[in-house]
Amino acid sequence: MSSLTPTARVILGMLKLGMRTGYDVKKAIDTSTRFFWTASYGQIYPELKRLRKAGLVRAEAKPRGRVKRTVYSLTPKGERALHEWLTDSENVLFELRDEGLLRLFFGDLISREEVLANLRVQQQLFKMVLARFREIEVDARGGFADESQRFPHLALRYGIDFITWSRDWYAEAERRLEAGEPLVELEDGETGGRKRGLAAR
Repeated sequence: MSSLTPTARVILGMLKLGMRTGYDVKKAIDTSTRFFWTASYGQIYPELKRLRKAGLVRAEAKPRGRVKRTVYSLTPKGERALHEWLTDSENVLFELRDEGLLRLFFGDLISREEVLANLRVQQQLFKMVLARFREIEVDARGGFADESQRFPHLALRYGIDFITWSRDWYAEAERRLEAGEPLVELEDGETGGRKRGLAAR
């Protein structure tokens, strides 16, 4: 269902995986999809209200003592909407939000030393994320919310491989820039867009 917002998609998926409250959904996101698809409390709770109004989720008040607590579950309509989105082969979006890569894109606007510093910062960031992923990976082998769930672990393995590649890519870019080598090597017969030096200033 293309009309589902990005936040609605992750909420419906998390509810289907067994999360029950807005807090549960946020906690699950923070330990899993936030590395590639995140949502804040400010997005989750308004979206839950919209999903309820649209008939995609049902809400039930289940307070704990004096603490107000609302439990959510998918309606049949919500089940269909989730399945339709998960199996939609025509409206697949690729979006990579990476501030470090954005800074690199604008690297011509700062000095060589500042670009080098940014490349090193990114490597440190990737090392920290990779360490966290490896910690999570041990527990993820037993399933996400249920032992039968295999694909959250597969997505995590993708993340580990991707972050490892990214760390190494930034290290190689730093090495080339520091050595004064061309930052991009063209294949034989391939021509560059503009005739200008590819090594940074």
